[in-house]
Amino acid sequence: MAWNQPGNDGQDRDPWGSGNKGGNSGGNKGGRKRGASDLDDLFRKLSSKLGGKKGGGGDGDNKQPSQISGRLGVLALAAIVVVWAGSGFYTIKESDRGVILRFGEYSGVVGPGLNWKPTFIDKVIPVNVETVREQATNGMMLTSDENVIRVEMNVQYRVTDPAEYLFSVTNPDNSLRQALDSAVRGVIGQSAMEQVLTTNRAFIRDVTQKELEATIAPYKMGITLLDVNFQAARPPEDVKAAFDDVIAAREEEQKTIREAHAYRNEVLPMAKGNAQKLIEEAEAYKASVVFKAEGEVASFAKMLPEYRAAPEITRERLYIDTMERVLSNTRKVIANDKSNSMLVLPLEQLMRGGNSSAPAPKTSLAPKVMNPNTNNSSSYGSAPAQQNSGVRGDAVRVGRQ
Repeated sequence: MAWNQPGNDGQDRDPWGSGNKGGNSGGNKGGRKRGASDLDDLFRKLSSKLGGKKGGGGDGDNKQPSQISGRLGVLALAAIVVVWAGSGFYTIKESDRGVILRFGEYSGVVGPGLNWKPTFIDKVIPVNVETVREQATNGMMLTSDENVIRVEMNVQYRVTDPAEYLFSVTNPDNSLRQALDSAVRGVIGQSAMEQVLTTNRAFIRDVTQKELEATIAPYKMGITLLDVNFQAARPPEDVKAAFDDVIAAREEEQKTIREAHAYRNEVLPMAKGNAQKLIEEAEAYKASVVFKAEGEVASFAKMLPEYRAAPEITRERLYIDTMERVLSNTRKVIANDKSNSMLVLPLEQLMRGGNSSAPAPKTSLAPKVMNPNTNNSSSYGSAPAQQNSGVRGDAVRVGRQ
């Protein structure tokens, strides 16, 4: 039977021990009203016991403790709400992004700065997206020509999608390292040992990066590869000295080739310039000779009719013009006509006497005639004929046949 069953002759079965006295005007007659809360009764009982009040008090005695307890409950609830709201503020660093989990399920990504989350409902996991991370691999690998070498290679990457980085793969860093090791071994296995050690290092690095990107693309790890570095490739210790000699010889070969190319680039343009200069000078000389010959031909072509009309006069005129050109650069002339006598013309003295304002020398400027058949000579001037005939480069002997 219920403790507060209606119709129980006015006697309430109150579990808290409050009887229904006849003199208590505030008692429960015929049972409590269903609208009263059991929690309010509990607070009233506690308040009355703490305040030293006996049971059976009136409604006026229970009113004040009930109000105090209500206020305390509201204040406690408000304090809890304030503490809960204040605990939800958090800060994301500039280099991080916050991944929000609401009741354990992905909800979104927040940027850097001050943010708020409902405590016990949302959880924020910061992920660094600015730091450049690195994974490396090394080990003994087999080449296509069945040689064993030790290769060291690393990869640099950055997180670009925090959600995929956290949830697509269990451990993306370890997965990337395994993918790098697989890609390196595959590329080295398709290359010869000499190529790995010397010539094809850059090509192997590029191929490894492409293979690695193709391997991790289906897994959506949320990372982006920045660079793949081929750090070292060494032969086994037993043959390391021989391979070092091979590498040194190859480097010396490349050095000699570069020096030869530099010398070629220095000498070849100069030789081409000199050749072009000689060609141009030859072309200019050719043109000048041709033009001069054409001019002389034209000149003789004009003189031919005159010569045919008067050969003697034209011949004399050509002789005079030629002698004029020759004697214009000569200071002394020894002339010989059809006779046996020679004529010495001191042109230098004549020109100096004609151009200078000084008094004329005492010696006569008349020409000196020498007859080789006689011992006597008629001469004018102080210099003997033998001295005049021995002048170097300034005497011309002229004769007509």
